Amino acid sequence: MVDHKKIIKTGLVGYGYVGQTFHAPLIASIKGLELAAVVSGHPEKVKKDWPDVTVYTKAEDLFHNSDIDLIVLATPNDTHMPLAKEALSLGKHVVVDKPFTLTLAEARILAKIASQKERLLSVFQNRRWDSDFLGIKQAIEAQRVGQISQFESHFDRYRPAVRERWREEAIPGGGLWYDLAPHMVDQALQLFGLPDSVQASFATQRQGAKITDWVHVILAYGEKRIILQGSMLAAGGTARFTLHGDKGSLIKRLPDQQEAQLRAGMKPGAAGWGEDPDDIHFWDGEGNTTHWPVPAGDQRGYYQAIYEALTGSAPNPVTPAEAIAVMAVIEAAIHSDALGQRVKLDLTEDERKAFSH
Repeated sequence: MVDHKKIIKTGLVGYGYVGQTFHAPLIASIKGLELAAVVSGHPEKVKKDWPDVTVYTKAEDLFHNSDIDLIVLATPNDTHMPLAKEALSLGKHVVVDKPFTLTLAEARILAKIASQKERLLSVFQNRRWDSDFLGIKQAIEAQRVGQISQFESHFDRYRPAVRERWREEAIPGGGLWYDLAPHMVDQALQLFGLPDSVQASFATQRQGAKITDWVHVILAYGEKRIILQGSMLAAGGTARFTLHGDKGSLIKRLPDQQEAQLRAGMKPGAAGWGEDPDDIHFWDGEGNTTHWPVPAGDQRGYYQAIYEALTGSAPNPVTPAEAIAVMAVIEAAIHSDALGQRVKLDLTEDERKAFSH
């Protein structure tokens, strides 16, 4: 039975950049979700933003709060597995920030526990609700470039100075491939399904860098090539998406603006939220160019879907099967870089059938 009036009390673990910038405001923007508690080592920081929220310093205390229905993990990557496992074991529904886990084996363990406990387990793939991705998805569905030969997805930054933060340390789950790549991989799988093989090249390019800060990964689908590129030394001149086919080519130059809006303090759903003035540009091969707007992005869609899944009116927006597939690509790329050759996905037939796009 669908209960549209149910309030889902939500506990957020972690109030660093991701927890503060994305999760807290997005959760609070959804009718039916209540940001009831936050786990943070800096209670004063949380209370400044959310004075009515209960603050814990230990995740264990939050997990044992019987009033909390949903746990959201916005913590360092190497904590995702143990924290999610504990929360699921105590009967909580769980949302994990990307990457889901550090390894494919860990992903399988969490999926099994969630199934046994009959709890929702989902991964925060908020970039499915970005304007750039929605625009490129529409173009592909409309077959704007015809038969696709090449697709490029860039997640580039210009941060030449190495910062003192866990994402840039030589630790499990550190580096660019675990940071931005899960978004690119998830989007590619949503658009094209599971690849035949993965070929990767990683590098550590910045002076003083301790771990991967440049990635180039090719997903093969027959003769079609999907290229995932990320750099911390790209000051400009690259497009977020590039698409080539037998009817022409198109680019989406600039990324979705929601992260910048959230950093600036805009509340999700405010006037102008998710609007993207950067059009998609198309070349038909005969010298003719056209352009068209992209839909507004709205990452609230993820948490709205989570609420609907928990109240019985919609499916889980990002299933464990989809999360396992992403981890299979992430792991295959790591093996490919180490071996210097193409690698196939280490997925069972049941896992391939469970993945849908």
